[in-house]
Amino acid sequence: MTLERPERLVIATHNRGKLKEIAALLEPLGIACVPAGDLGLAEPAETEATFAGNALLKARHAAEASGLPALSDDSGLCVEALSGAPGVHTADWAETGQGRDWQLAMQKVEDRLAALGPGVSRKAAFHCTLALAWPDGRHALFEGECPGVLVWPPRGDRGFGYDPMFVAEGESETFGEMDPARKHAISHRARAFARLVGAWGG
Repeated sequence: MTLERPERLVIATHNRGKLKEIAALLEPLGIACVPAGDLGLAEPAETEATFAGNALLKARHAAEASGLPALSDDSGLCVEALSGAPGVHTADWAETGQGRDWQLAMQKVEDRLAALGPGVSRKAAFHCTLALAWPDGRHALFEGECPGVLVWPPRGDRGFGYDPMFVAEGESETFGEMDPARKHAISHRARAFARLVGAWGG
């Protein structure tokens, strides 16, 4: 599948960390990124049960509202011993009513693992689904996954979300400690982007 590469692309997220990573991944392609917030677009409720469903919902909403192609990311941490949780509810675990508290979210994951006993598996994976949508209703999906393990206590103040407690397979640093360029080269989002770029013809 080969897709036309847009000159301008609405990035359908209000998450500053995601915006920064997506812009860095798109910069070498010469695509102008337009944050949804700059256009005054509201963020729709993520009502779907899958990463793909939520990503597509957000991308379609932004494309229809802006009249431009839109790219959305739905991603999350899937912990093996927690039956894939927090998964699509990754951000919900950080909600406090006064904004998102990612330290609290990481503590929830650790507490649930600890409750399962000292021998519990700490395997986890970050998953990312990218949805590209056009105002005329066309869309395409691209997925990426980065397996690894969870550590405690969290380490590093780079990255965002659950990054400080996640060590990717074959690495020694958490995503919170890792140089952003290194993370961008191996992350779940980078792997999904590689598939998207391939669809644009490289």
